[in-house]
Amino acid sequence: MKKHNFSAGPCILPQSVFEQASQAVLNFNNSGLSILEISHRSKDFVAVMDEAQKLAIELLGLEGKGYKALFLQGGASTQFLMAAYNLLEKKAAYLNTGTWSSKAIKEAKLFGEVEEVASSKDKNFNYIPKNYSVPADADYFHCTSNNTIFGTQIKDFPTTGGIPMVCDMSSDIFSRKLDFSQFSIIYAGAQKNMGPAGTTLVVVKEDILGKVSREIPSMLDYQTHIGKDSMFNTPPVFAVYTSMLTLRWLKEKGGVEGIQKLNEEKAALIYNEIDRNPLFEGFAAVEDRSMMNATFNLKDEKYKDLFEDLAKAAHINGINGHRSVGGYRASMYNALPLESVQTLVNVMKELETQA
Repeated sequence: MKKHNFSAGPCILPQSVFEQASQAVLNFNNSGLSILEISHRSKDFVAVMDEAQKLAIELLGLEGKGYKALFLQGGASTQFLMAAYNLLEKKAAYLNTGTWSSKAIKEAKLFGEVEEVASSKDKNFNYIPKNYSVPADADYFHCTSNNTIFGTQIKDFPTTGGIPMVCDMSSDIFSRKLDFSQFSIIYAGAQKNMGPAGTTLVVVKEDILGKVSREIPSMLDYQTHIGKDSMFNTPPVFAVYTSMLTLRWLKEKGGVEGIQKLNEEKAALIYNEIDRNPLFEGFAAVEDRSMMNATFNLKDEKYKDLFEDLAKAAHINGINGHRSVGGYRASMYNALPLESVQTLVNVMKELETQA
């Protein structure tokens, strides 16, 4: 039986995407070749890359606004380095909301001064800092939109006064409607909400590039990849193809605006139960709760085995919390059906009746 997959990543994908991708592994476009073995320079794959890039820009509402979409390798972790390599001349401003922004700060310090404008480390990153200011002399401001481990999400992004804003959207890309033109660089590992592990979407506003004095290695230079349409080196063909299929699926679902409605419904369902059920408590501050990753704990650990047995019997997978937080985490990415969230809520209700 197909399980209800709440894993934080790699992500759940739409069933139709699994079916199309599996067929392409056997025979891509009736070519008699697998998607895994065709040339990345072939007409068929060039068309895939082109469509994936165009869909990314379209779904983010960035058409005609000077942005390029790239499909690169190395995960968001390489983007921690790459963003700083391409933009940091003297000083950068960073908002620290968890593990991944802390790692991004570490990498940026290799290239210049980093000012941490605010941090929620004092409460184990269970909230998003407010009322901070971005220094006027910063080369750019960096933030992480959604914190997978801690279950927090930025609801309101700061006004930067023209300073480029760089955002790691690895775990909530394409999940909610935003003015994406407020960002100069958006990057996201595909494996959370878009496709299989192996590729990273980077959306770059071209006019912010080429302004640092340092020489940038070819593979770490955004301009290199823009100039070669993400084909400077052999791209992760299967991951790009499957991401393209997922973006097609998202467009058919009404795009970002359409999927946001479903995501809001899923989040409301789980958080209402966390708040209603006397056996559970949420980890993240209520006003900063993530639509993608609901983190919660049992108030009494004596119910741990029973809860986990009930979840297993209901074919629920991947709800154990990260070691930094403990407890439980329900990751509800775009392709997770409402039915799966309802199943988890039913298990939580059943635990209450048996406690």
